[in-house]
Amino acid sequence: MSVHLWLRAETKPMEERTALPPQHAQKLLKAGFKITVEHCSQRIFDIESYRSVGCEIAQAHSWKESAPSDAIILGLKEFAPEVTFPLTHKHIQFAHAYKEQQGWQDVLSRFTRGDGTLYDIEFLVNDKGQRVAAFGYWAGYSGCAVSIMTWIAKQKGETLGPLSSYENRDLMVDDLKAQLSGLETKPRIIIIGAKGRCGSGALDLANALDIDVSPWDAEETAKGGPFEEILEHNIFVNCVFIQKMIPPFITKEMLAQKRGNLEVICDVSCDPFGAYNPLPIYTQCTHFDNPSIILENSAQVSLVAIDHLPSLLPKESSEDFCTQLMPTLLEITDIDAGVWGRAKQTFLNKSANI
Repeated sequence: MSVHLWLRAETKPMEERTALPPQHAQKLLKAGFKITVEHCSQRIFDIESYRSVGCEIAQAHSWKESAPSDAIILGLKEFAPEVTFPLTHKHIQFAHAYKEQQGWQDVLSRFTRGDGTLYDIEFLVNDKGQRVAAFGYWAGYSGCAVSIMTWIAKQKGETLGPLSSYENRDLMVDDLKAQLSGLETKPRIIIIGAKGRCGSGALDLANALDIDVSPWDAEETAKGGPFEEILEHNIFVNCVFIQKMIPPFITKEMLAQKRGNLEVICDVSCDPFGAYNPLPIYTQCTHFDNPSIILENSAQVSLVAIDHLPSLLPKESSEDFCTQLMPTLLEITDIDAGVWGRAKQTFLNKSANI
């Protein structure tokens, strides 16, 4: 019996990425999968590119009424919180609910009430506990870019306006180089988590712009925070994925003292509602239409905390992500074993705590 994957339309504003680009869908079709793709006006790939490789096409959001019970619903971002009907299918997506984020019980209860199953992309791991696919590199790359854009705007006495995606990274780099060329100086950046996938993306972007960077990782943070060195830089980019309680990297008290050169903070990890957040200085995310906010009582330090940064480069990030995910997708024919079996058990363990 073939696996039926149903690629749903995304609902998050300005989310142009997809978990399954057309060329990857074609490989799955050749492997015997059945694939249905919903129309989605914001997806970076047009619907005809899916039709041309042999996918079946459906109307946006029609999975709720039309997807067979054995179809696996594939998406990226979480559902809108105001929609609460029970979920009866198997779903692959980011849910942002396993670290007891705000509203996590409501999210998981939708699956338990409908006897559905969540296979959270963030928790698809191999037998060593390592994630099999992630957008980390492009999150770091884009996050560093937005933090520099924010800094440039501040030098001009302006606020960074709404963002739109770039066709590719070369256009992004060229744009930033042009903006920086009109300034007398460049910012100094500190990246914490510089050796990880996310941090390496941020570091690559900074290096492409010939910007002075302090690349911090485990050795530099071993003493435990908070870290006064952050204040010596113009931009602080946090790229650390935290799964346990640690001392904060920076605090409200440090910002209130108004010392140093810090002007922009970018929290690429973006988890203001989680108990493990190492940047307990904010309680709301920012968005592409309003990329930065001024932190209260902070000498006008700007915060960037966008939870879908890779959508700034949707084509490259989608293709890279699905290339990583493909070996695991091909194993979904045995969904109770391996990576998928572990993901289901994680869902059962987490939902038991509702």
